[in-house]
Amino acid sequence: MDNTPLPTDAPPPTGNLPLRVAMVALVSATIGWLAAAKAGLGFVPGFVIGTAMFGIGIFSTMKLAGAPAGLWVTFCLKFFSVTAYKLVTVVLVSFLMKDCGVQDAHAQLMFMLWGLFMSVSTVLSGALADALGLRRTLLFGVTLCLLTRLVMVSSGNAWVVMVCGLIPLAVGEALCTPVLVAATRKFTTASQRSVAFSVFYAILNLGFMVGYFIYDGVQKSVPSGGDTLAFAGYDFSPRRVLLGISVGVELLALPFILMLGERSRGADSGAPVVRLNLREAARETGRLFLCLVRHPGFRRLLLFLMMIGILKMVFSIMDGVLPTFVERELGPEGKARTGRFNAVNSILILMLAPLVGMLTRKASAYSMVILGGFITAFSFVFLALPASSFQGLANGWAGDWVVRGYLELKGDVSPYFLMIVLWQIGFSIGEAFYSPRVYEYAVSIAPKGQEASYASLSAVPLLMGKLATGAAFSWLLTRYCPAEGPRDSSTMWTIVGCLVLIAPLGLLLFKPFIRVKEEGRE
Repeated sequence: MDNTPLPTDAPPPTGNLPLRVAMVALVSATIGWLAAAKAGLGFVPGFVIGTAMFGIGIFSTMKLAGAPAGLWVTFCLKFFSVTAYKLVTVVLVSFLMKDCGVQDAHAQLMFMLWGLFMSVSTVLSGALADALGLRRTLLFGVTLCLLTRLVMVSSGNAWVVMVCGLIPLAVGEALCTPVLVAATRKFTTASQRSVAFSVFYAILNLGFMVGYFIYDGVQKSVPSGGDTLAFAGYDFSPRRVLLGISVGVELLALPFILMLGERSRGADSGAPVVRLNLREAARETGRLFLCLVRHPGFRRLLLFLMMIGILKMVFSIMDGVLPTFVERELGPEGKARTGRFNAVNSILILMLAPLVGMLTRKASAYSMVILGGFITAFSFVFLALPASSFQGLANGWAGDWVVRGYLELKGDVSPYFLMIVLWQIGFSIGEAFYSPRVYEYAVSIAPKGQEASYASLSAVPLLMGKLATGAAFSWLLTRYCPAEGPRDSSTMWTIVGCLVLIAPLGLLLFKPFIRVKEEGRE
Protein backbone atom coordinates (compact mmCIF):
# COMPACT_ATOMS: atom_id res chain seq x y z
CA MET A 1 0.00 0.00 0.00
CA ASP A 2 1.25 3.50 -0.85
CA ASN A 3 1.75 5.29 2.44
CA THR A 4 2.81 8.60 0.93
CA PRO A 5 0.43 11.27 2.26
CA LEU A 6 -1.25 13.57 -0.20
CA PRO A 7 -0.47 17.27 -0.13
CA THR A 8 -3.06 19.16 1.86
CA ASP A 9 -4.15 21.12 -1.23
CA ALA A 10 -4.40 18.14 -3.56
CA PRO A 11 -7.82 17.54 -5.14
CA PRO A 12 -9.54 14.48 -3.73
CA PRO A 13 -9.51 11.42 -5.94
CA THR A 14 -12.96 10.63 -7.32
CA GLY A 15 -12.35 7.44 -9.29
CA ASN A 16 -14.49 5.33 -6.91
CA LEU A 17 -17.27 7.90 -6.60
CA PRO A 18 -19.83 6.06 -8.83
CA LEU A 19 -19.37 2.86 -6.80
CA ARG A 20 -19.76 4.76 -3.54
CA VAL A 21 -22.88 6.49 -4.85
CA ALA A 22 -24.34 3.08 -5.74
CA MET A 23 -23.54 1.79 -2.23
CA VAL A 24 -25.18 4.84 -0.65
CA ALA A 25 -28.26 4.29 -2.79
CA LEU A 26 -28.49 0.64 -1.71
CA VAL A 27 -28.05 1.47 1.99
CA SER A 28 -30.56 4.34 1.79
CA ALA A 29 -33.15 2.17 0.06
CA THR A 30 -32.67 -0.51 2.72
CA ILE A 31 -33.08 1.99 5.55
CA GLY A 32 -36.22 3.41 3.93
CA TRP A 33 -37.69 -0.06 3.61
CA LEU A 34 -36.84 -0.95 7.21
CA ALA A 35 -38.45 2.25 8.46
CA ALA A 36 -41.59 1.68 6.38
CA ALA A 37 -42.06 -2.07 6.80
CA LYS A 38 -40.36 -3.00 10.08
CA ALA A 39 -40.75 0.15 12.17
CA GLY A 40 -44.32 0.54 10.90
CA LEU A 41 -43.95 4.17 9.83
CA GLY A 42 -45.71 3.71 6.50
CA PHE A 43 -44.67 4.39 2.91
CA VAL A 44 -44.42 8.19 3.01
CA PRO A 45 -42.25 8.45 6.17
CA GLY A 46 -40.11 5.56 4.94
CA PHE A 47 -39.65 7.28 1.58
CA VAL A 48 -38.71 10.56 3.27
CA ILE A 49 -36.15 8.84 5.52
CA GLY A 50 -34.63 6.91 2.62
CA THR A 51 -34.45 10.01 0.43
CA ALA A 52 -32.91 12.08 3.22
CA MET A 53 -30.31 9.39 3.90
CA PHE A 54 -29.48 9.25 0.20
CA GLY A 55 -28.98 13.02 -0.03
CA ILE A 56 -26.89 13.12 3.14
CA GLY A 57 -24.94 10.05 2.07
CA ILE A 58 -24.09 11.51 -1.32
CA PHE A 59 -22.92 14.75 0.25
CA SER A 60 -20.88 12.81 2.83
CA THR A 61 -19.34 10.68 0.10
CA MET A 62 -18.33 13.77 -1.84
CA LYS A 63 -16.86 15.43 1.25
CA LEU A 64 -14.97 12.25 2.14
CA ALA A 65 -14.01 11.38 -1.43
CA GLY A 66 -10.35 12.06 -0.70
CA ALA A 67 -10.35 9.76 2.33
CA PRO A 68 -8.48 6.45 1.96
CA ALA A 69 -10.17 3.08 1.66
CA GLY A 70 -9.31 2.43 5.30
CA LEU A 71 -12.03 4.87 6.38
CA TRP A 72 -14.75 2.99 4.53
CA VAL A 73 -13.44 -0.30 5.89
CA THR A 74 -13.61 1.23 9.37
CA PHE A 75 -17.25 2.20 8.79
CA CYS A 76 -18.10 -1.38 7.74
CA LEU A 77 -16.35 -2.79 10.80
CA LYS A 78 -18.25 -0.40 13.05
CA PHE A 79 -21.57 -1.52 11.58
CA PHE A 80 -20.89 -5.24 12.09
CA SER A 81 -19.45 -4.66 15.56
CA VAL A 82 -22.35 -2.63 16.96
CA THR A 83 -25.01 -4.85 15.35
CA ALA A 84 -23.51 -7.95 16.96
CA TYR A 85 -23.15 -6.08 20.26
CA LYS A 86 -26.77 -4.90 20.26
CA LEU A 87 -28.03 -8.44 19.59
CA VAL A 88 -26.30 -9.54 22.78
CA THR A 89 -27.46 -6.66 24.95
CA VAL A 90 -31.15 -6.86 23.97
CA VAL A 91 -31.35 -10.56 24.81
CA LEU A 92 -28.81 -11.00 27.62
CA VAL A 93 -31.07 -10.57 30.66
CA SER A 94 -33.74 -12.83 29.20
CA PHE A 95 -31.08 -15.40 28.23
CA LEU A 96 -29.67 -15.46 31.76
CA MET A 97 -33.11 -15.92 33.31
CA LYS A 98 -34.73 -18.38 30.89
CA ASP A 99 -31.77 -20.34 29.52
CA CYS A 100 -29.36 -20.25 32.47
CA GLY A 101 -31.86 -20.30 35.36
CA VAL A 102 -30.65 -17.07 36.97
CA GLN A 103 -33.15 -15.24 39.18
CA ASP A 104 -34.58 -11.98 37.86
CA ALA A 105 -32.77 -9.68 40.29
CA HIS A 106 -29.47 -11.52 39.86
CA ALA A 107 -29.78 -11.35 36.07
CA GLN A 108 -30.25 -7.58 36.22
CA LEU A 109 -27.25 -7.30 38.55
CA MET A 110 -25.09 -9.42 36.21
CA PHE A 111 -26.10 -7.24 33.26
CA MET A 112 -25.19 -4.06 35.14
CA LEU A 113 -21.85 -5.43 36.34
CA TRP A 114 -21.05 -6.65 32.83
CA GLY A 115 -21.66 -3.18 31.43
CA LEU A 116 -19.52 -1.56 34.12
CA PHE A 117 -16.69 -4.05 33.56
CA MET A 118 -16.82 -3.39 29.82
CA SER A 119 -16.61 0.37 30.37
CA VAL A 120 -13.60 0.02 32.67
CA SER A 121 -11.97 -2.40 30.21
CA THR A 122 -12.49 0.08 27.39
CA VAL A 123 -10.67 2.79 29.33
CA LEU A 124 -7.73 0.46 29.94
CA SER A 125 -7.66 -1.03 26.43
CA GLY A 126 -6.68 2.13 24.58
CA ALA A 127 -3.01 1.97 25.53
CA LEU A 128 -2.87 -1.70 24.52
CA ALA A 129 -4.38 -0.83 21.14
CA ASP A 130 -1.76 1.88 20.60
CA ALA A 131 0.96 -0.65 21.44
CA LEU A 132 -0.28 -3.51 19.23
CA GLY A 133 -1.60 -1.47 16.31
CA LEU A 134 -5.07 -1.30 14.73
CA ARG A 135 -5.29 -4.55 12.82
CA ARG A 136 -3.72 -6.83 15.45
CA THR A 137 -5.93 -5.39 18.19
CA LEU A 138 -9.07 -5.84 16.10
CA LEU A 139 -8.16 -9.41 15.18
CA PHE A 140 -7.61 -10.26 18.82
CA GLY A 141 -10.78 -8.47 19.97
CA VAL A 142 -13.09 -9.93 17.30
CA THR A 143 -11.67 -13.45 17.76
CA LEU A 144 -12.32 -13.17 21.50
CA CYS A 145 -15.88 -11.99 20.82
CA LEU A 146 -16.51 -14.93 18.47
CA LEU A 147 -15.21 -17.59 20.85
CA THR A 148 -17.06 -16.24 23.88
CA ARG A 149 -20.34 -15.93 21.99
CA LEU A 150 -19.98 -19.58 20.94
CA VAL A 151 -19.58 -20.49 24.61
CA MET A 152 -22.80 -18.65 25.44
CA VAL A 153 -24.69 -20.34 22.60
CA SER A 154 -23.59 -23.83 23.66
CA SER A 155 -23.74 -23.58 27.47
CA GLY A 156 -26.62 -23.20 29.90
CA ASN A 157 -24.50 -23.06 33.04
CA ALA A 158 -24.58 -19.59 34.57
CA TRP A 159 -21.02 -19.78 35.90
CA VAL A 160 -19.61 -20.97 32.56
CA VAL A 161 -21.52 -18.22 30.76
CA MET A 162 -20.18 -15.60 33.16
CA VAL A 163 -16.54 -16.72 33.46
CA CYS A 164 -15.93 -18.06 29.94
CA GLY A 165 -18.51 -15.95 28.12
CA LEU A 166 -19.46 -12.55 29.48
CA ILE A 167 -16.18 -11.50 31.11
CA PRO A 168 -13.91 -12.20 28.11
CA LEU A 169 -16.63 -10.91 25.78
CA ALA A 170 -16.50 -7.57 27.60
CA VAL A 171 -12.74 -7.48 27.03
CA GLY A 172 -13.16 -8.28 23.34
CA GLU A 173 -15.78 -5.57 22.87
CA ALA A 174 -13.61 -3.13 24.83
CA LEU A 175 -10.64 -3.75 22.53
CA CYS A 176 -12.66 -2.99 19.40
CA THR A 177 -14.24 0.28 20.53
CA PRO A 178 -11.24 2.66 20.84
CA VAL A 179 -9.49 1.10 17.82
CA LEU A 180 -12.32 2.04 15.45
CA VAL A 181 -12.46 5.57 16.85
CA ALA A 182 -8.71 5.90 16.42
CA ALA A 183 -8.92 4.48 12.90
CA THR A 184 -11.48 7.12 11.95
CA ARG A 185 -9.02 9.76 13.05
CA LYS A 186 -6.04 8.14 11.32
CA PHE A 187 -7.82 7.82 7.98
CA THR A 188 -9.07 11.42 7.81
CA THR A 189 -7.57 14.87 7.61
CA ALA A 190 -8.53 17.59 10.09
CA SER A 191 -10.90 19.15 7.53
CA GLN A 192 -12.74 15.84 7.02
CA ARG A 193 -12.95 14.82 10.64
CA SER A 194 -16.29 16.35 11.69
CA VAL A 195 -18.12 14.77 8.76
CA ALA A 196 -16.34 11.44 9.29
CA PHE A 197 -17.20 11.21 13.00
CA SER A 198 -20.80 12.18 12.32
CA VAL A 199 -21.10 9.38 9.74
CA PHE A 200 -19.34 7.05 12.21
CA TYR A 201 -21.93 7.89 14.85
CA ALA A 202 -24.82 7.48 12.41
CA ILE A 203 -23.52 4.00 11.51
CA LEU A 204 -23.46 3.14 15.21
CA ASN A 205 -27.17 3.96 15.43
CA LEU A 206 -27.88 2.11 12.19
CA GLY A 207 -26.33 -1.01 13.71
CA PHE A 208 -28.46 -0.59 16.83
CA MET A 209 -31.61 -0.22 14.74
CA VAL A 210 -30.81 -3.28 12.63
CA GLY A 211 -30.20 -5.22 15.85
CA TYR A 212 -33.66 -4.26 17.11
CA PHE A 213 -35.25 -5.33 13.83
CA ILE A 214 -33.47 -8.71 13.87
CA TYR A 215 -34.68 -9.18 17.44
CA ASP A 216 -38.27 -8.44 16.42
CA GLY A 217 -38.01 -10.78 13.43
CA VAL A 218 -36.79 -13.71 15.53
CA GLN A 219 -39.42 -13.12 18.20
CA LYS A 220 -42.17 -13.09 15.58
CA SER A 221 -40.91 -16.41 14.20
CA VAL A 222 -41.54 -18.21 17.49
CA PRO A 223 -44.73 -20.33 17.21
CA SER A 224 -47.63 -19.14 19.31
CA GLY A 225 -47.45 -20.60 22.79
CA GLY A 226 -43.95 -21.99 22.24
CA ASP A 227 -40.43 -20.91 23.12
CA THR A 228 -38.25 -22.73 20.59
CA LEU A 229 -37.25 -22.46 16.94
CA ALA A 230 -36.32 -25.44 14.80
CA PHE A 231 -32.97 -25.29 12.99
CA ALA A 232 -31.03 -28.09 11.32
CA GLY A 233 -33.21 -30.68 13.09
CA TYR A 234 -32.68 -29.19 16.54
CA ASP A 235 -34.78 -26.91 18.70
CA PHE A 236 -33.21 -23.71 20.02
CA SER A 237 -34.59 -20.98 22.22
CA PRO A 238 -35.00 -17.62 20.44
CA ARG A 239 -32.32 -16.20 22.78
CA ARG A 240 -29.75 -18.72 21.55
CA VAL A 241 -30.81 -18.06 17.96
CA LEU A 242 -30.11 -14.36 18.44
CA LEU A 243 -26.74 -15.09 20.03
CA GLY A 244 -25.98 -17.37 17.07
CA ILE A 245 -26.91 -14.60 14.64
CA SER A 246 -24.56 -12.28 16.50
CA VAL A 247 -21.76 -14.81 15.86
CA GLY A 248 -22.57 -14.73 12.15
CA VAL A 249 -22.58 -10.93 12.06
CA GLU A 250 -19.24 -10.81 13.90
CA LEU A 251 -17.75 -13.29 11.39
CA LEU A 252 -18.52 -10.84 8.59
CA ALA A 253 -16.05 -8.42 10.15
CA LEU A 254 -13.02 -10.71 9.74
CA PRO A 255 -12.35 -10.14 6.01
CA PHE A 256 -12.65 -6.38 6.52
CA ILE A 257 -10.04 -6.49 9.30
CA LEU A 258 -7.62 -8.10 6.87
CA MET A 259 -8.27 -5.23 4.46
CA LEU A 260 -7.46 -2.62 7.09
CA GLY A 261 -4.01 -1.05 6.89
CA GLU A 262 -2.24 0.70 9.74
CA ARG A 263 -1.73 3.76 7.60
CA SER A 264 -3.18 4.79 4.29
CA ARG A 265 -2.85 7.28 1.48
CA GLY A 266 -4.40 10.62 2.35
CA ALA A 267 -4.59 9.96 6.07
CA ASP A 268 -2.88 12.02 8.68
CA SER A 269 0.51 10.54 9.30
CA GLY A 270 1.00 9.37 12.84
CA ALA A 271 3.52 7.32 14.72
CA PRO A 272 5.24 4.58 12.72
CA VAL A 273 3.75 1.13 12.92
CA VAL A 274 5.56 -1.03 15.46
CA ARG A 275 4.99 -4.78 15.71
CA LEU A 276 5.36 -6.10 19.24
CA ASN A 277 5.16 -9.47 20.91
CA LEU A 278 2.89 -9.89 23.92
CA ARG A 279 5.59 -9.13 26.50
CA GLU A 280 6.70 -6.02 24.63
CA ALA A 281 3.07 -5.01 24.11
CA ALA A 282 2.38 -5.24 27.86
CA ARG A 283 5.46 -3.16 28.63
CA GLU A 284 4.56 -0.61 25.94
CA THR A 285 0.97 -0.51 27.19
CA GLY A 286 2.16 0.47 30.65
CA ARG A 287 4.44 3.13 29.22
CA LEU A 288 1.69 4.63 27.06
CA PHE A 289 -0.80 4.61 29.94
CA LEU A 290 1.67 6.49 32.14
CA CYS A 291 2.26 8.98 29.31
CA LEU A 292 -1.49 9.38 29.02
CA VAL A 293 -1.94 10.16 32.71
CA ARG A 294 1.02 12.55 32.76
CA HIS A 295 0.06 14.46 29.62
CA PRO A 296 -0.82 18.12 30.35
CA GLY A 297 -4.21 17.80 28.66
CA PHE A 298 -5.23 14.59 30.42
CA ARG A 299 -6.77 16.14 33.54
CA ARG A 300 -8.69 18.69 31.54
CA LEU A 301 -9.94 15.98 29.20
CA LEU A 302 -11.01 13.85 32.15
CA LEU A 303 -12.96 16.77 33.64
CA PHE A 304 -14.55 17.34 30.23
CA LEU A 305 -15.60 13.69 30.05
CA MET A 306 -17.01 13.80 33.57
CA MET A 307 -19.36 16.56 32.42
CA ILE A 308 -20.30 14.49 29.37
CA GLY A 309 -21.06 11.60 31.73
CA ILE A 310 -23.99 13.63 33.07
CA LEU A 311 -25.34 14.03 29.54
CA LYS A 312 -24.89 10.31 28.88
CA MET A 313 -27.41 9.57 31.62
CA VAL A 314 -30.01 9.88 28.89
CA PHE A 315 -28.90 6.63 27.26
CA SER A 316 -29.08 4.75 30.55
CA ILE A 317 -32.55 6.22 31.08
CA MET A 318 -33.66 4.82 27.70
CA ASP A 319 -32.63 1.25 28.52
CA GLY A 320 -32.86 1.08 32.30
CA VAL A 321 -35.58 3.53 33.38
CA LEU A 322 -38.01 4.11 30.52
CA PRO A 323 -39.39 0.52 30.49
CA THR A 324 -40.30 0.71 34.19
CA PHE A 325 -41.68 4.24 33.85
CA VAL A 326 -43.95 3.49 30.89
CA GLU A 327 -45.20 0.27 32.46
CA ARG A 328 -46.21 2.13 35.64
CA GLU A 329 -47.67 5.18 33.94
CA LEU A 330 -49.09 3.61 30.77
CA GLY A 331 -49.61 -0.05 31.63
CA PRO A 332 -49.17 -2.98 29.22
CA GLU A 333 -49.81 -0.77 26.15
CA GLY A 334 -46.88 1.41 27.10
CA LYS A 335 -44.57 -1.48 27.97
CA ALA A 336 -45.26 -3.10 24.60
CA ARG A 337 -44.13 0.06 22.81
CA THR A 338 -40.89 0.75 24.67
CA GLY A 339 -38.90 -0.43 21.66
CA ARG A 340 -40.74 1.93 19.35
CA PHE A 341 -40.13 4.82 21.74
CA ASN A 342 -36.39 4.18 21.67
CA ALA A 343 -36.36 3.53 17.92
CA VAL A 344 -37.29 7.20 17.42
CA ASN A 345 -33.80 8.11 18.60
CA SER A 346 -32.02 5.73 16.22
CA ILE A 347 -34.07 6.82 13.21
CA LEU A 348 -33.48 10.51 13.86
CA ILE A 349 -29.75 10.13 14.53
CA LEU A 350 -29.35 8.33 11.21
CA MET A 351 -30.48 11.51 9.48
CA LEU A 352 -29.36 14.20 11.91
CA ALA A 353 -25.82 13.14 12.83
CA PRO A 354 -24.35 13.39 9.28
CA LEU A 355 -26.36 16.53 8.50
CA VAL A 356 -25.33 18.35 11.68
CA GLY A 357 -21.76 17.20 11.22
CA MET A 358 -21.60 18.68 7.73
CA LEU A 359 -23.31 21.93 8.66
CA THR A 360 -21.11 22.49 11.73
CA ARG A 361 -17.81 21.02 10.50
CA LYS A 362 -16.05 24.39 10.82
CA ALA A 363 -17.20 24.89 14.41
CA SER A 364 -15.12 23.59 17.30
CA ALA A 365 -16.12 20.30 18.88
CA TYR A 366 -16.19 21.93 22.34
CA SER A 367 -18.75 24.58 21.35
CA MET A 368 -20.98 22.02 19.65
CA VAL A 369 -20.92 19.84 22.77
CA ILE A 370 -22.15 22.81 24.84
CA LEU A 371 -24.95 23.56 22.37
CA GLY A 372 -26.01 19.93 22.20
CA GLY A 373 -25.91 19.71 25.99
CA PHE A 374 -28.36 22.59 26.42
CA ILE A 375 -30.75 21.11 23.84
CA THR A 376 -30.58 17.73 25.60
CA ALA A 377 -31.31 19.26 29.02
CA PHE A 378 -34.25 21.30 27.77
CA SER A 379 -35.80 18.24 26.07
CA PHE A 380 -36.91 17.09 29.54
CA VAL A 381 -39.44 19.92 29.51
CA PHE A 382 -41.68 17.61 27.48
CA LEU A 383 -41.77 15.14 30.39
CA ALA A 384 -41.72 17.67 33.22
CA LEU A 385 -44.79 19.67 32.19
CA PRO A 386 -48.22 18.48 33.40
CA ALA A 387 -49.64 15.78 31.15
CA SER A 388 -52.82 17.81 30.74
CA SER A 389 -50.82 20.40 28.79
CA PHE A 390 -50.47 17.92 25.92
CA GLN A 391 -53.97 16.46 25.93
CA GLY A 392 -55.14 18.69 23.09
CA LEU A 393 -52.16 17.76 20.90
CA ALA A 394 -52.64 14.08 21.71
CA ASN A 395 -56.25 14.28 20.59
CA GLY A 396 -55.39 16.33 17.47
CA TRP A 397 -53.05 16.14 14.49
CA ALA A 398 -49.96 15.25 16.56
CA GLY A 399 -51.82 12.34 18.10
CA ASP A 400 -52.91 11.17 14.65
CA TRP A 401 -49.31 11.13 13.43
CA VAL A 402 -47.53 9.82 16.51
CA VAL A 403 -49.98 7.99 18.77
CA ARG A 404 -52.41 6.51 16.26
CA GLY A 405 -49.89 6.36 13.42
CA TYR A 406 -46.41 5.40 14.57
CA LEU A 407 -47.46 3.81 17.89
CA GLU A 408 -50.62 2.23 16.38
CA LEU A 409 -52.95 3.07 19.26
CA LYS A 410 -56.63 3.78 18.80
CA GLY A 411 -58.88 6.36 20.38
CA ASP A 412 -58.00 8.84 23.11
CA VAL A 413 -54.98 7.78 25.13
CA SER A 414 -52.72 9.23 27.78
CA PRO A 415 -50.76 12.25 26.51
CA TYR A 416 -47.63 10.60 27.94
CA PHE A 417 -47.40 8.59 24.72
CA LEU A 418 -46.92 11.82 22.79
CA MET A 419 -44.76 13.45 25.47
CA ILE A 420 -42.25 10.59 25.45
CA VAL A 421 -41.88 10.78 21.66
CA LEU A 422 -41.42 14.56 21.82
CA TRP A 423 -38.73 14.07 24.47
CA GLN A 424 -37.03 11.52 22.24
CA ILE A 425 -37.08 13.98 19.33
CA GLY A 426 -35.69 16.79 21.49
CA PHE A 427 -32.76 14.93 23.01
CA SER A 428 -31.98 13.28 19.64
CA ILE A 429 -31.41 16.74 18.18
CA GLY A 430 -29.10 17.56 21.07
CA GLU A 431 -27.33 14.22 20.74
CA ALA A 432 -26.65 14.88 17.05
CA PHE A 433 -24.77 18.04 18.04
CA TYR A 434 -22.73 16.76 20.98
CA SER A 435 -22.24 13.00 20.96
CA PRO A 436 -20.21 12.54 17.73
CA ARG A 437 -18.05 15.50 18.71
CA VAL A 438 -17.05 13.87 22.02
CA TYR A 439 -15.16 11.23 20.00
CA GLU A 440 -13.70 13.92 17.77
CA TYR A 441 -12.61 16.11 20.67
CA ALA A 442 -10.90 13.22 22.48
CA VAL A 443 -8.81 12.16 19.48
CA SER A 444 -8.20 15.65 18.10
CA ILE A 445 -6.16 16.58 21.20
CA ALA A 446 -4.35 13.23 21.37
CA PRO A 447 -0.58 13.12 20.84
CA LYS A 448 0.57 11.22 17.76
CA GLY A 449 0.54 7.49 18.40
CA GLN A 450 -1.89 7.69 21.34
CA GLU A 451 -5.17 8.11 19.46
CA ALA A 452 -6.64 4.85 20.79
CA SER A 453 -5.63 5.70 24.36
CA TYR A 454 -7.51 8.98 24.18
CA ALA A 455 -10.41 7.42 22.27
CA SER A 456 -10.78 4.83 25.03
CA LEU A 457 -11.44 7.63 27.51
CA SER A 458 -14.68 8.29 25.62
CA ALA A 459 -16.05 5.31 27.59
CA VAL A 460 -15.75 7.29 30.83
CA PRO A 461 -19.03 9.20 30.25
CA LEU A 462 -20.98 5.98 29.67
CA LEU A 463 -19.50 4.47 32.82
CA MET A 464 -20.42 7.55 34.84
CA GLY A 465 -23.87 7.64 33.23
CA LYS A 466 -24.57 4.06 34.27
CA LEU A 467 -23.40 4.66 37.83
CA ALA A 468 -25.30 7.95 38.18
CA THR A 469 -28.50 6.54 36.69
CA GLY A 470 -28.45 3.47 38.89
CA ALA A 471 -27.88 5.54 42.01
CA ALA A 472 -30.35 8.34 41.19
CA PHE A 473 -33.29 6.43 39.75
CA SER A 474 -33.40 3.70 42.35
CA TRP A 475 -34.54 6.49 44.66
CA LEU A 476 -36.43 8.71 42.19
CA LEU A 477 -38.66 5.93 40.85
CA THR A 478 -39.51 4.78 44.36
CA ARG A 479 -40.19 8.32 45.58
CA TYR A 480 -42.04 9.85 42.62
CA CYS A 481 -43.21 6.97 40.41
CA PRO A 482 -43.89 3.94 42.64
CA ALA A 483 -45.53 0.77 41.39
CA GLU A 484 -48.50 1.49 43.66
CA GLY A 485 -49.81 4.68 45.21
CA PRO A 486 -49.84 8.32 44.10
CA ARG A 487 -47.25 9.45 41.56
CA ASP A 488 -45.57 12.77 40.78
CA SER A 489 -43.66 11.97 37.61
CA SER A 490 -43.43 15.63 36.57
CA THR A 491 -41.29 16.42 39.62
CA MET A 492 -39.07 13.41 38.90
CA TRP A 493 -38.38 14.53 35.33
CA THR A 494 -37.83 18.13 36.47
CA ILE A 495 -35.11 16.91 38.84
CA VAL A 496 -33.51 14.86 36.07
CA GLY A 497 -33.62 17.77 33.62
CA CYS A 498 -31.95 20.08 36.14
CA LEU A 499 -29.30 17.45 36.78
CA VAL A 500 -28.54 17.12 33.06
CA LEU A 501 -28.40 20.92 32.77
CA ILE A 502 -25.36 20.90 35.06
CA ALA A 503 -23.26 19.51 32.19
CA PRO A 504 -23.55 22.32 29.61
CA LEU A 505 -23.48 24.96 32.35
CA GLY A 506 -20.30 23.45 33.77
CA LEU A 507 -18.67 23.21 30.33
CA LEU A 508 -19.55 26.85 29.68
CA LEU A 509 -18.44 28.10 33.10
CA PHE A 510 -15.15 26.19 33.16
CA LYS A 511 -14.39 26.63 29.46
CA PRO A 512 -11.12 28.55 30.09
CA PHE A 513 -9.85 25.73 32.31
CA ILE A 514 -11.12 22.66 30.45
CA ARG A 515 -10.79 23.51 26.79
CA VAL A 516 -7.62 22.65 24.92
CA LYS A 517 -6.62 23.41 21.35
CA GLU A 518 -8.15 21.07 18.79
CA GLU A 519 -6.06 19.93 15.85
CA GLY A 520 -7.02 21.76 12.66
CA ARG A 521 -8.86 24.57 14.49
CA GLU A 522 -7.77 27.84 16.04
